Amino acid sequence: MSIRDDITAAMKDAMKAKDGETLSAVRLIMAKLKDADIAARPKGVERISDDEVLGMLRSMIKPRREAIELYEKGNRPELAAKEEAEIIVIERFLPRALSEEEMQEAVRAAVTTTGAASVKDMGRVMAALKEKHGAALDMARIGAIVKAQLAG
Repeated sequence: MSIRDDITAAMKDAMKAKDGETLSAVRLIMAKLKDADIAARPKGVERISDDEVLGMLRSMIKPRREAIELYEKGNRPELAAKEEAEIIVIERFLPRALSEEEMQEAVRAAVTTTGAASVKDMGRVMAALKEKHGAALDMARIGAIVKAQLAG
């Protein structure tokens, strides 16, 4: 079962349950997915891959977190709650992310496996991590950990 199937099933479930908040968030995801598919067509691709869908979902979270911050500063808790609810729905389709300790251990293993000795080897370590853990990694957070371990 692909991520697309999960998203479609979530939309149907939300419709049946008359869960307007979830339905709204899933429709946003589907619209973004359709836009991504259309953007990929000139490249000869009918639909983006599941990995690209995961990347798209992750990219949908960051602006919502930023909006939450702004809404909280602007004393608009109802709008912040709406953004938080959308993040929860989006995260349902992402694989469980590695914990901080798991990321530290994964980086240590990748550094050892690749024989990385300095920050110059960061690309090799990142490639090894992406190959082994793929979608379970938050690449922004893992990049900082790799840099710290290679520099220290």
